[in-house]
Amino acid sequence: MTTQTGNFGELVLEKRVVTALKDMGFEEPSPIQLQAVPLLLEGKDIIGQAQTGTGKTAAFGIPIVQGIEDHRHIQALILSPTRELAIQVAEEIGKIGSTKHIRAVPVYGGQPIERQIRALKSGGQIVIGTPGRLLDHIHRGTIKLDHVRYLVLDEADEMLDMGFIDDIEEILGHVPAERQTMLFSATMPRPILSLTKHYMRAPQMVTVSKEEITVPLIEQYYFETRDKVEGVSRLLDAGIDGKMIIFCRTKRGVDDLAAALGSRGYIAEGLHGDLSQTQRDRVMKKFREGRLDILIATDVAARGLDIDNVQYVINYDIPQDPESYVHRIGRTGRAGNSGVALTFIMPREFRQLKLIERVARTRIRRRELPTTTDVLEHQREQIVSKMQALLEMDDYADYMPIVTALGKEYEVEEIAAAALKLMQEGNKALEIREEKNTISDLNHTGGRPGMVRFFLNIGRNQKVTVPDLVRAISKEAEIPARSIGQVNIFDKFSFVEVPEQFAERVLAVMHKNSIRGYKVNIEPARIRQ
Repeated sequence: MTTQTGNFGELVLEKRVVTALKDMGFEEPSPIQLQAVPLLLEGKDIIGQAQTGTGKTAAFGIPIVQGIEDHRHIQALILSPTRELAIQVAEEIGKIGSTKHIRAVPVYGGQPIERQIRALKSGGQIVIGTPGRLLDHIHRGTIKLDHVRYLVLDEADEMLDMGFIDDIEEILGHVPAERQTMLFSATMPRPILSLTKHYMRAPQMVTVSKEEITVPLIEQYYFETRDKVEGVSRLLDAGIDGKMIIFCRTKRGVDDLAAALGSRGYIAEGLHGDLSQTQRDRVMKKFREGRLDILIATDVAARGLDIDNVQYVINYDIPQDPESYVHRIGRTGRAGNSGVALTFIMPREFRQLKLIERVARTRIRRRELPTTTDVLEHQREQIVSKMQALLEMDDYADYMPIVTALGKEYEVEEIAAAALKLMQEGNKALEIREEKNTISDLNHTGGRPGMVRFFLNIGRNQKVTVPDLVRAISKEAEIPARSIGQVNIFDKFSFVEVPEQFAERVLAVMHKNSIRGYKVNIEPARIRQ
């Protein structure tokens, strides 16, 4: 069978893999992917010196997924130091392998081993796990490594620091000698170098250095919202103005946002790889000359742009890695000028935001979106200014007969207010509006005013205490422990109140998390009618 190929930047890969990468929003390889993937496709062992956030998961995930053809056995084993990293790697590699129907199974401590055994029995070609839990499965015979062709030691120095070196060596003894080995580590202490000498064959070295934030004049904020189009519109309606670049992850995202903002009366244009050079030059000319204030772009399309006086960079989609974040926000605050970087996140993306903060060594502060009242106040100021200018011009006589006719049934103040509403909202002013339900409407869940009450499937039978719940929620969702409200613990379940503004975040980070080694299911606690 002939395998069709496609291009992922400078890399020529199997077409199904390229399709999966494009669906994930990747447009071109990161530096470590450019270096590592060709070597791995040639079958070389590699040592990658790179930190989290450089794109290293895809660097080893792409060649592994491309090389797997046997769907009956475990073909790849990836060792990770922590439960969180194992889950993250499994999710990303699962997406890369989605078009080839390749399944990645994470195994780690803190989750019932029986559940993992069931997952392994249902089939998986790639296993990602922490050393201790992997050894447990090996000793039980629930993981067979006889057919492993790819072995990855991810964040090897961290596994060394956590005391896993003996476990790693025992695991390596169960993996076939004829294999391809990849080791990734931010640092290279002596025990790691010893591993490379004993267990790798003529490894190639790949090194990627991290960039750091060098633009201290940039103010950085994030907004947590489920409706990002509405969020951007709120910011614009409330009066942020000046040149701005809005970054989207995909070409389709650029086109959709440009259309959405255009339908709301904003002059915005997109910039991405599907545009011809003539179209690109036309858009950039308008932006530089100030005839276009809102430029919406993908990372690749914005590369190399040299534009002064950009007041705002808006991350409509959170970047895939910290390096991209640094590149994006560097578009503002140039030449000693101040600038503002604003990032939109969905509740489930909170962990990615924290990763960017940690690796880029920066602080991104939370802000609330402008309220409807804020927007209306700004619009009132604009209306008053425009009306005063028009009244000074004394050029509205043609409309006086309409006011006179309506004056027979309505007060002049009512006519003026209705006219202003029609001017501001157009035909939308004539629509009958329905209230939208949001998570802040969850007060029928029994939470006190301003609070949302959650149900958790653990209680006294699991020896869970009030401090356990408060500590876990406070740490994982990064909210003050004192802000957590009433906690009620019963034999098999518990109830916890959290402030409305943190409700979605708590729901996102605690779902399928663990407390005292027990898997947590969490959901709004609805009152029985």
